[in-house]
Amino acid sequence: MNASLPKSTMSYFVWAFIVTGLGLVLGAWLGWASTGTLSGMATVFFICVVLAVLEISLSFDNAIVNANKLKDMTPVWQHRFLTWGIVIAVFGMRIVFPLAIVVIAAGIGPIEAVILAAKQPDEYARIMNDAHLPIAAFGGTFLMMVGLSYFFNHEKEVHWFSLLESRMAKFASIKGVEIAIVLLTILVFAAMLEGPEATTFLYSAIYGLLTFLAVEVIGGLLDYSQRAMSEAAKGGFGAFLYLEVLDASFSFDGVIGAFALTQNLFVIAIGLGIGAMYVRSMTIMLVEKGTLAEYRYLEHGAFYAILILAVIMYVQTMFHIPEVITGLGGATLIGISFWASVRHNRRERAGQLSPSH
Repeated sequence: MNASLPKSTMSYFVWAFIVTGLGLVLGAWLGWASTGTLSGMATVFFICVVLAVLEISLSFDNAIVNANKLKDMTPVWQHRFLTWGIVIAVFGMRIVFPLAIVVIAAGIGPIEAVILAAKQPDEYARIMNDAHLPIAAFGGTFLMMVGLSYFFNHEKEVHWFSLLESRMAKFASIKGVEIAIVLLTILVFAAMLEGPEATTFLYSAIYGLLTFLAVEVIGGLLDYSQRAMSEAAKGGFGAFLYLEVLDASFSFDGVIGAFALTQNLFVIAIGLGIGAMYVRSMTIMLVEKGTLAEYRYLEHGAFYAILILAVIMYVQTMFHIPEVITGLGGATLIGISFWASVRHNRRERAGQLSPSH
Protein backbone atom coordinates (compact mmCIF):
# COMPACT_ATOMS: atom_id res chain seq x y z
CA MET A 1 0.00 0.00 0.00
CA ASN A 2 2.76 2.46 0.90
CA ALA A 3 4.39 2.01 -2.49
CA SER A 4 1.27 3.38 -4.17
CA LEU A 5 1.03 6.46 -1.98
CA PRO A 6 1.79 9.72 -3.78
CA LYS A 7 5.06 11.47 -3.04
CA SER A 8 4.61 14.17 -0.40
CA THR A 9 5.07 17.79 -1.43
CA MET A 10 7.85 18.44 1.09
CA SER A 11 9.91 15.51 -0.21
CA TYR A 12 10.48 17.39 -3.48
CA PHE A 13 12.37 20.09 -1.60
CA VAL A 14 14.82 17.92 0.39
CA TRP A 15 17.84 18.88 -1.73
CA ALA A 16 16.73 22.51 -1.78
CA PHE A 17 16.65 22.48 2.04
CA ILE A 18 20.11 20.89 2.19
CA VAL A 19 21.56 23.47 -0.22
CA THR A 20 19.84 26.25 1.77
CA GLY A 21 21.50 25.10 4.99
CA LEU A 22 24.94 24.78 3.41
CA GLY A 23 24.57 28.06 1.52
CA LEU A 24 23.51 30.06 4.57
CA VAL A 25 26.35 28.62 6.65
CA LEU A 26 28.79 29.55 3.87
CA GLY A 27 27.23 33.01 3.63
CA ALA A 28 27.59 33.55 7.38
CA TRP A 29 31.23 32.43 7.17
CA LEU A 30 31.87 34.87 4.31
CA GLY A 31 30.33 37.66 6.38
CA TRP A 32 32.55 36.84 9.33
CA ALA A 33 35.67 36.44 7.15
CA SER A 34 35.12 39.76 5.38
CA THR A 35 34.07 41.88 8.38
CA GLY A 36 35.20 40.04 11.50
CA THR A 37 32.04 41.12 13.32
CA LEU A 38 28.80 39.40 14.31
CA SER A 39 26.76 42.23 12.76
CA GLY A 40 28.63 41.81 9.47
CA MET A 41 28.03 38.08 9.56
CA ALA A 42 24.31 38.63 10.25
CA THR A 43 24.07 41.17 7.43
CA VAL A 44 25.53 38.81 4.81
CA PHE A 45 23.35 35.97 6.14
CA PHE A 46 20.25 38.17 5.75
CA ILE A 47 21.25 39.27 2.23
CA CYS A 48 21.61 35.61 1.18
CA VAL A 49 18.07 34.93 2.46
CA VAL A 50 16.64 37.98 0.65
CA LEU A 51 18.40 37.04 -2.62
CA ALA A 52 17.03 33.50 -2.41
CA VAL A 53 13.48 34.81 -1.88
CA LEU A 54 14.00 37.31 -4.74
CA GLU A 55 15.12 34.54 -7.09
CA ILE A 56 12.15 32.33 -6.17
CA SER A 57 9.61 35.15 -6.64
CA LEU A 58 11.12 36.17 -10.00
CA SER A 59 11.43 32.59 -11.26
CA PHE A 60 8.21 30.87 -10.18
CA ASP A 61 6.80 31.44 -13.65
CA ASN A 62 10.05 29.94 -14.98
CA ALA A 63 9.29 26.72 -13.06
CA ILE A 64 5.82 26.52 -14.62
CA VAL A 65 7.15 27.05 -18.16
CA ASN A 66 9.92 24.52 -17.53
CA ALA A 67 7.37 21.97 -16.36
CA ASN A 68 5.21 22.62 -19.42
CA LYS A 69 8.12 21.76 -21.72
CA LEU A 70 9.62 19.08 -19.50
CA LYS A 71 6.51 16.91 -19.36
CA ASP A 72 6.85 16.17 -23.10
CA MET A 73 10.54 15.23 -22.91
CA THR A 74 11.83 11.67 -22.62
CA PRO A 75 12.80 10.51 -19.10
CA VAL A 76 16.48 10.53 -20.11
CA TRP A 77 16.39 14.18 -21.15
CA GLN A 78 14.23 15.11 -18.16
CA HIS A 79 16.96 13.69 -15.93
CA ARG A 80 19.68 15.50 -17.89
CA PHE A 81 17.89 18.83 -17.57
CA LEU A 82 17.34 18.37 -13.85
CA THR A 83 21.00 17.38 -13.26
CA TRP A 84 23.15 19.08 -15.90
CA GLY A 85 20.65 21.91 -16.01
CA ILE A 86 21.01 22.75 -12.33
CA VAL A 87 24.81 22.87 -12.72
CA ILE A 88 24.46 25.24 -15.69
CA ALA A 89 21.83 27.32 -13.88
CA VAL A 90 23.70 27.70 -10.58
CA PHE A 91 27.33 27.67 -11.71
CA GLY A 92 26.93 29.05 -15.22
CA MET A 93 24.35 31.80 -14.83
CA ARG A 94 25.06 32.84 -11.24
CA ILE A 95 28.88 32.77 -11.37
CA VAL A 96 30.26 32.46 -14.92
CA PHE A 97 27.72 34.85 -16.51
CA PRO A 98 28.46 37.87 -14.25
CA LEU A 99 32.19 37.21 -14.65
CA ALA A 100 31.84 36.96 -18.45
CA ILE A 101 30.10 40.36 -18.56
CA VAL A 102 32.96 42.01 -16.70
CA VAL A 103 35.56 40.17 -18.82
CA ILE A 104 33.95 41.49 -22.02
CA ALA A 105 33.04 44.97 -20.77
CA ALA A 106 36.36 45.69 -19.04
CA GLY A 107 38.56 43.80 -21.51
CA ILE A 108 40.27 41.79 -18.78
CA GLY A 109 40.88 38.08 -18.23
CA PRO A 110 38.69 35.76 -16.14
CA ILE A 111 41.21 35.56 -13.30
CA GLU A 112 41.48 39.37 -13.20
CA ALA A 113 37.65 39.54 -13.09
CA VAL A 114 37.57 37.22 -10.06
CA ILE A 115 40.24 39.34 -8.33
CA LEU A 116 38.27 42.49 -9.19
CA ALA A 117 35.11 40.96 -7.69
CA ALA A 118 36.96 40.02 -4.51
CA LYS A 119 39.08 43.16 -3.99
CA GLN A 120 37.16 45.94 -5.78
CA PRO A 121 33.46 45.00 -5.50
CA ASP A 122 32.27 48.58 -6.12
CA GLU A 123 34.07 48.74 -9.48
CA TYR A 124 32.80 45.27 -10.34
CA ALA A 125 29.22 46.33 -9.57
CA ARG A 126 29.65 49.50 -11.68
CA ILE A 127 30.69 47.46 -14.72
CA MET A 128 27.74 45.10 -14.22
CA ASN A 129 25.30 48.01 -13.97
CA ASP A 130 26.74 49.59 -17.11
CA ALA A 131 26.01 46.33 -18.94
CA HIS A 132 22.38 46.34 -17.83
CA LEU A 133 20.94 47.91 -20.98
CA PRO A 134 22.11 45.30 -23.53
CA ILE A 135 21.29 42.45 -21.13
CA ALA A 136 17.76 43.77 -20.54
CA ALA A 137 17.20 44.27 -24.28
CA PHE A 138 18.43 40.77 -25.14
CA GLY A 139 16.61 38.96 -22.31
CA GLY A 140 13.42 41.01 -22.66
CA THR A 141 13.19 40.21 -26.38
CA PHE A 142 13.71 36.50 -25.85
CA LEU A 143 11.08 36.37 -23.10
CA MET A 144 8.63 38.42 -25.16
CA MET A 145 8.90 35.88 -27.98
CA VAL A 146 8.37 33.04 -25.50
CA GLY A 147 5.20 34.64 -24.14
CA LEU A 148 3.71 35.65 -27.48
CA SER A 149 4.46 32.25 -29.05
CA TYR A 150 2.34 30.62 -26.35
CA PHE A 151 -0.71 32.78 -27.06
CA PHE A 152 -0.30 33.01 -30.86
CA ASN A 153 -0.90 29.30 -31.31
CA HIS A 154 -3.79 28.08 -33.48
CA GLU A 155 -3.79 24.73 -31.62
CA LYS A 156 -4.38 26.42 -28.25
CA GLU A 157 -7.91 25.53 -27.12
CA VAL A 158 -8.01 26.50 -23.43
CA HIS A 159 -8.38 30.26 -22.91
CA TRP A 160 -8.34 32.13 -19.62
CA PHE A 161 -9.31 35.57 -20.96
CA SER A 162 -11.31 34.18 -23.84
CA LEU A 163 -12.06 37.48 -25.58
CA LEU A 164 -8.35 38.27 -25.98
CA GLU A 165 -6.78 34.82 -26.22
CA SER A 166 -9.24 33.38 -28.75
CA ARG A 167 -8.41 36.24 -31.13
CA MET A 168 -4.68 35.76 -30.61
CA ALA A 169 -5.05 32.06 -31.41
CA LYS A 170 -7.06 32.98 -34.51
CA PHE A 171 -4.40 35.42 -35.77
CA ALA A 172 -1.72 32.76 -35.22
CA SER A 173 -2.45 31.55 -38.76
CA ILE A 174 -0.72 34.72 -40.00
CA LYS A 175 2.94 33.75 -40.28
CA GLY A 176 5.34 35.83 -38.23
CA VAL A 177 2.69 37.89 -36.45
CA GLU A 178 4.47 37.60 -33.07
CA ILE A 179 7.80 38.54 -34.68
CA ALA A 180 6.18 41.65 -36.18
CA ILE A 181 4.81 42.65 -32.76
CA VAL A 182 8.23 42.22 -31.13
CA LEU A 183 10.02 44.16 -33.87
CA LEU A 184 7.49 47.00 -33.57
CA THR A 185 8.00 47.06 -29.78
CA ILE A 186 11.78 47.13 -30.26
CA LEU A 187 11.50 50.12 -32.61
CA VAL A 188 9.22 51.99 -30.20
CA PHE A 189 11.58 51.57 -27.23
CA ALA A 190 14.69 52.28 -29.35
CA ALA A 191 13.08 55.56 -30.45
CA MET A 192 12.67 56.59 -26.80
CA LEU A 193 16.41 56.16 -26.18
CA GLU A 194 19.09 58.44 -27.54
CA GLY A 195 22.43 58.10 -29.32
CA PRO A 196 24.63 55.10 -28.47
CA GLU A 197 22.04 53.71 -26.04
CA ALA A 198 19.45 53.42 -28.81
CA THR A 199 21.93 51.61 -31.05
CA THR A 200 22.99 49.24 -28.26
CA PHE A 201 19.37 48.50 -27.40
CA LEU A 202 18.47 47.83 -31.03
CA TYR A 203 21.37 45.47 -31.70
CA SER A 204 20.98 43.60 -28.39
CA ALA A 205 17.23 43.15 -28.93
CA ILE A 206 17.79 41.84 -32.47
CA TYR A 207 20.34 39.36 -31.12
CA GLY A 208 17.74 38.23 -28.58
CA LEU A 209 15.21 37.69 -31.37
CA LEU A 210 17.73 35.80 -33.50
CA THR A 211 18.67 33.60 -30.53
CA PHE A 212 15.03 32.65 -30.00
CA LEU A 213 14.59 31.86 -33.71
CA ALA A 214 17.85 29.86 -33.78
CA VAL A 215 16.73 27.74 -30.83
CA GLU A 216 13.35 27.18 -32.50
CA VAL A 217 15.04 26.13 -35.76
CA ILE A 218 17.37 23.70 -33.97
CA GLY A 219 14.44 22.22 -32.05
CA GLY A 220 12.42 21.93 -35.27
CA LEU A 221 15.25 20.16 -37.09
CA LEU A 222 15.64 17.69 -34.25
CA ASP A 223 11.90 17.02 -34.18
CA TYR A 224 11.90 16.53 -37.95
CA SER A 225 14.67 13.95 -37.78
CA GLN A 226 13.59 12.30 -34.52
CA ARG A 227 12.75 9.00 -36.22
CA ALA A 228 16.40 8.58 -37.13
CA MET A 229 17.57 9.47 -33.65
CA SER A 230 18.08 7.16 -30.68
CA GLU A 231 15.34 6.97 -28.09
CA ALA A 232 17.59 8.73 -25.58
CA ALA A 233 17.89 11.80 -27.80
CA LYS A 234 14.44 11.78 -29.39
CA GLY A 235 12.75 15.12 -28.95
CA GLY A 236 15.21 15.89 -26.19
CA PHE A 237 18.19 18.05 -27.11
CA GLY A 238 16.14 20.77 -28.81
CA ALA A 239 13.88 21.10 -25.76
CA PHE A 240 16.93 20.98 -23.46
CA LEU A 241 18.60 23.81 -25.38
CA TYR A 242 15.38 25.86 -25.39
CA LEU A 243 14.98 25.47 -21.61
CA GLU A 244 18.59 26.43 -20.91
CA VAL A 245 18.36 29.63 -22.98
CA LEU A 246 14.99 30.39 -21.37
CA ASP A 247 16.49 29.80 -17.93
CA ALA A 248 19.31 32.19 -18.78
CA SER A 249 16.84 34.88 -19.88
CA PHE A 250 14.96 34.59 -16.59
CA SER A 251 18.25 34.84 -14.71
CA PHE A 252 19.33 38.14 -16.29
CA ASP A 253 16.95 40.24 -14.21
CA GLY A 254 17.77 38.50 -10.94
CA VAL A 255 21.55 38.65 -11.42
CA ILE A 256 21.56 42.35 -12.31
CA GLY A 257 19.01 43.19 -9.63
CA ALA A 258 21.07 41.39 -6.98
CA PHE A 259 23.77 44.06 -7.26
CA ALA A 260 21.29 46.52 -5.75
CA LEU A 261 21.58 44.54 -2.49
CA THR A 262 25.27 43.63 -2.49
CA GLN A 263 28.34 44.03 -4.69
CA ASN A 264 29.85 40.74 -3.51
CA LEU A 265 29.77 38.24 -6.40
CA PHE A 266 30.14 35.28 -4.06
CA VAL A 267 27.24 36.33 -1.83
CA ILE A 268 25.11 36.81 -4.95
CA ALA A 269 26.06 33.33 -6.20
CA ILE A 270 25.05 31.78 -2.86
CA GLY A 271 21.71 33.60 -2.57
CA LEU A 272 20.61 33.11 -6.18
CA GLY A 273 21.94 29.54 -6.19
CA ILE A 274 19.68 28.69 -3.24
CA GLY A 275 16.73 30.21 -5.08
CA ALA A 276 17.57 28.24 -8.24
CA MET A 277 17.40 24.96 -6.29
CA TYR A 278 13.84 25.76 -5.19
CA VAL A 279 12.86 26.60 -8.77
CA ARG A 280 14.19 23.19 -9.89
CA SER A 281 12.33 21.46 -7.04
CA MET A 282 9.10 23.21 -8.01
CA THR A 283 9.64 22.16 -11.62
CA ILE A 284 9.96 18.47 -10.66
CA MET A 285 6.89 18.70 -8.42
CA LEU A 286 4.76 20.31 -11.14
CA VAL A 287 5.73 17.59 -13.63
CA GLU A 288 5.32 14.55 -11.34
CA LYS A 289 2.13 15.69 -9.61
CA GLY A 290 0.49 16.81 -12.87
CA THR A 291 -0.30 20.22 -11.37
CA LEU A 292 -0.50 21.95 -14.76
CA ALA A 293 -3.21 19.55 -15.93
CA GLU A 294 -5.13 19.92 -12.67
CA TYR A 295 -5.05 23.74 -12.66
CA ARG A 296 -5.83 24.68 -16.24
CA TYR A 297 -5.11 28.42 -16.05
CA LEU A 298 -1.79 28.17 -14.19
CA GLU A 299 0.20 28.12 -17.43
CA HIS A 300 -1.69 31.18 -18.67
CA GLY A 301 -0.74 33.12 -15.54
CA ALA A 302 2.92 32.16 -15.99
CA PHE A 303 3.04 33.28 -19.62
CA TYR A 304 1.26 36.56 -18.84
CA ALA A 305 3.89 37.07 -16.12
CA ILE A 306 6.61 36.41 -18.71
CA LEU A 307 5.19 39.08 -21.01
CA ILE A 308 5.02 41.58 -18.15
CA LEU A 309 8.59 40.75 -17.15
CA ALA A 310 9.72 41.28 -20.76
CA VAL A 311 8.11 44.73 -20.85
CA ILE A 312 9.59 45.60 -17.44
CA MET A 313 13.07 44.64 -18.69
CA TYR A 314 12.54 47.00 -21.64
CA VAL A 315 11.34 49.81 -19.37
CA GLN A 316 14.34 49.27 -17.09
CA THR A 317 16.59 50.40 -19.93
CA MET A 318 15.23 53.90 -19.23
CA PHE A 319 14.67 53.92 -15.46
CA HIS A 320 14.91 51.55 -12.51
CA ILE A 321 11.97 49.45 -11.36
CA PRO A 322 12.41 47.80 -7.93
CA GLU A 323 12.85 44.04 -8.13
CA VAL A 324 10.19 43.64 -5.43
CA ILE A 325 7.58 45.02 -7.85
CA THR A 326 8.79 42.70 -10.60
CA GLY A 327 8.63 39.65 -8.37
CA LEU A 328 5.29 40.51 -6.75
CA GLY A 329 3.72 41.25 -10.15
CA GLY A 330 4.51 37.81 -11.51
CA ALA A 331 3.58 36.04 -8.27
CA THR A 332 0.25 37.91 -8.13
CA LEU A 333 -0.69 36.91 -11.67
CA ILE A 334 0.14 33.27 -10.99
CA GLY A 335 -1.85 33.41 -7.77
CA ILE A 336 -4.89 34.83 -9.61
CA SER A 337 -4.59 32.16 -12.32
CA PHE A 338 -4.41 29.47 -9.63
CA TRP A 339 -7.56 30.79 -7.96
CA ALA A 340 -9.33 30.98 -11.33
CA SER A 341 -8.39 27.33 -11.91
CA VAL A 342 -9.74 26.31 -8.50
CA ARG A 343 -13.03 28.11 -9.22
CA HIS A 344 -13.28 26.41 -12.62
CA ASN A 345 -12.73 22.99 -11.03
CA ARG A 346 -15.42 23.70 -8.42
CA ARG A 347 -17.91 24.74 -11.12
CA GLU A 348 -17.19 21.59 -13.11
CA ARG A 349 -17.69 19.35 -10.07
CA ALA A 350 -20.91 21.18 -9.20
CA GLY A 351 -22.13 20.72 -12.77
CA GLN A 352 -21.42 17.00 -12.66
CA LEU A 353 -23.29 16.58 -9.37
CA SER A 354 -26.35 18.75 -10.15
CA PRO A 355 -28.20 16.32 -12.49
CA SER A 356 -28.29 13.60 -9.82
CA HIS A 357 -29.62 16.01 -7.22
